Amino acid sequence: MNHSSSRVDDLLWKSILEQTFAHFLRFFFSDADDVFDLRKPFDYLDKEFETLFPPVPNGKGVRFVDKLVKVYLKDGGEQFVLCHIEIQSSKGKGDLANRMFQYFYKVSDKYQVPVTAIAILADGNSNYRPSFYMYKFMGTSLRYDFNSYKILDQDESLLRANANPFSVVVLTTLLAIVNKNISDEALKDIKHDLYEEMMKRKMDKKTRQGLYDFLAYYVSFQNPENFYTFEREVENKLGRSNIMGTQEYLLDKAEKKGIAAGLEERAKIIAEKKRISEEKHALELKLQTILEEAHEQACQSAHMMLELGVDKEKIAKATGLTIEEVENLK
Repeated sequence: MNHSSSRVDDLLWKSILEQTFAHFLRFFFSDADDVFDLRKPFDYLDKEFETLFPPVPNGKGVRFVDKLVKVYLKDGGEQFVLCHIEIQSSKGKGDLANRMFQYFYKVSDKYQVPVTAIAILADGNSNYRPSFYMYKFMGTSLRYDFNSYKILDQDESLLRANANPFSVVVLTTLLAIVNKNISDEALKDIKHDLYEEMMKRKMDKKTRQGLYDFLAYYVSFQNPENFYTFEREVENKLGRSNIMGTQEYLLDKAEKKGIAAGLEERAKIIAEKKRISEEKHALELKLQTILEEAHEQACQSAHMMLELGVDKEKIAKATGLTIEEVENLK
C-alpha cells in the first residue's frame, strides 16, 4: 500500500508554516534570534504573491507550495522570506531553479527589500536537488544561488535530537518519504511515534495544535476507521476527549468555507425576497390607485347619465357599477 498518493492537500504545508514560522526561521538560520525581531508579528503576503505570480496549474507530477512572508529585523528594517516547498519533484527539468529566480527578481524589484529564499524539497527523487539558477548568453552570464533543503538527505536521529518544534514537521515528511508500502497498523505506529516526539518539545498551544494536525493528516490511512482508532488512542493518552486542532482543521478546510458560502447565499436570497416583496407592495399600491381612479371616473360618467335621464340599469351596465352604487349617486 502506497500512502503517498493519499496525501492530504497542500493546505497543511501553508498552515504549518504560519503556525510555526518563528521556529521555521530558527531551524534554518542559526542566527535568527540575532537578525530577526521575532517579537513582532509576521506578515503573510499570500495575496500580494498571487498578484505577482497568478496561480497556474502545476506541471504533471509536480506539486508545490509557495509562501512569501515579511519579517522585521532587529535593526529596524524589513526582509522578505520566500519559502518554496516542492512536494513532488519535476525530476530535474530546471523548472524550480528558473521559478526561484523569477520569484527573487520580481519580489525584490517590487518591494525593494532584502529577500532570502529557501526551497524545501519534500519529494522522494534522490537525484533531484536544484540549488542555483544559471544563465549564459554571448558573454553575459548570471548565477543565482538559493537555500536548498533536501528532506530525504536528513539524519533521522539528528531530527529526533533537535528540540525545535519544526523538526517534527521535517521528521513527519521524512518518515512519509522513506516508509512506503506499509500497512495501516505500521502507519498508526509512526503517527504515535511522531506524537510522542511532538510532546517532548516545548511550544505554545497554537503551535502544538498545528503540529498535531500536520502529523495526523499528512499521510492518510487507507481505511478511515484507523484514523479514528488513532485519535481514540491519543485521547486515552491525554485522558480527555478533545484532540488538539483536529476539529479545527476540518472546519477550516470545509465547514467554515461552507458556512461562509451559505451565509452569503442566504443574504442574497433574503435581499432578493425583500426586493420582490417591495416590488409586489408597490404594484399593489399602483393597482389600488388605478382601480380607485377608474371607479371615480365611472361614478362621474354615471352621474352625468343620470342627469340626462338614462335608465339606471343601462348606466350600471355601461359603467360597471352596481345598481345600488348608481342609486347612491343621486
